[in-house]
Amino acid sequence: MSGELTQRVIKRIIRQVGLECAAQGQTLSETLVAFMVKAVVLDPRNDFNMDRILTEDDMQDLIQLCVTRLLDTTNPSLSTIKMQVYFDMNYANQDDLLSEQQRVLEGKLAPVVRAITEAGPPAQEERENMYQKIVTYVLLRSGLGSPTDIEAVREVTAALQSVFPQTEMITFISLSKKDKEQQLKDLAMVVTGIRLYNMQCQKGGSGIDDLPAILNEAIPSATQTVDERLSCCHLLAHQYTALLESMQEDPHRYSQLSTFKLKEALFNVRQYESFLSILLSDAITNAREVESLSVQVEATMMVLKNTMQDKTSIESKDVF
Repeated sequence: MSGELTQRVIKRIIRQVGLECAAQGQTLSETLVAFMVKAVVLDPRNDFNMDRILTEDDMQDLIQLCVTRLLDTTNPSLSTIKMQVYFDMNYANQDDLLSEQQRVLEGKLAPVVRAITEAGPPAQEERENMYQKIVTYVLLRSGLGSPTDIEAVREVTAALQSVFPQTEMITFISLSKKDKEQQLKDLAMVVTGIRLYNMQCQKGGSGIDDLPAILNEAIPSATQTVDERLSCCHLLAHQYTALLESMQEDPHRYSQLSTFKLKEALFNVRQYESFLSILLSDAITNAREVESLSVQVEATMMVLKNTMQDKTSIESKDVF
């Protein structure tokens, strides 16, 4: 929007539109209202001159236009705008999604990390409590099981003791805060690897979902659903287009139909088709990634099994 529409004025308009819609029984998100205000202002058919400051009458006209469009449930364009807003607000790309998940995870782990890394030199009993906190940290960071799952806690404790016995707590406590944090991350990775290997060997695995199997079932199902809806979109778009062409050839025959609303309906279908195509493309990409990662995991597990064979113990450098 133009610089003439200050943030204060924009917020006032958005708030007023929202209030008037709510007064008529429609509670709408601020994001949707803001999107509609922008769409109405930028639509040249509404004759808002962006080269001058909006008068009070202009603002009232803008508010009423927005309210009218937001309350007109018979107009496909409203559905299109809602779809665009929802997709924009909820469908993140993979990098953004992973970054957000990592941020949330770090937030959940922060209190546990502080309790472990900022504590002073503890007594024997306190060292045991700190060790249990490390177990909790490892379990939470892996995301494979819950701290309330006794069997999962036992598995993590056993795996942790094999690479980080409690006797090493004294050395750990002497480290700097930064080094402690890094060692915690390293331990979480190693222990998680041990648990996954044990599960592959049919030992343990409490709280660990068979993610490859779940994805191999879920992704094809999702792909099929999206593909079916895309086919419906193609058919509907073809029908709308054919009808519009017929209306141009014989307008009297279709005098009761609105060309404008039919075009809006076609835009709606095309927008839906576009979003479905994005979903389908991402699903196909994810299926390929799952297949590739599954092959890598199988190969890694085979190498580990060949390395371990029937040995009861082995140097960690040979495995990790």
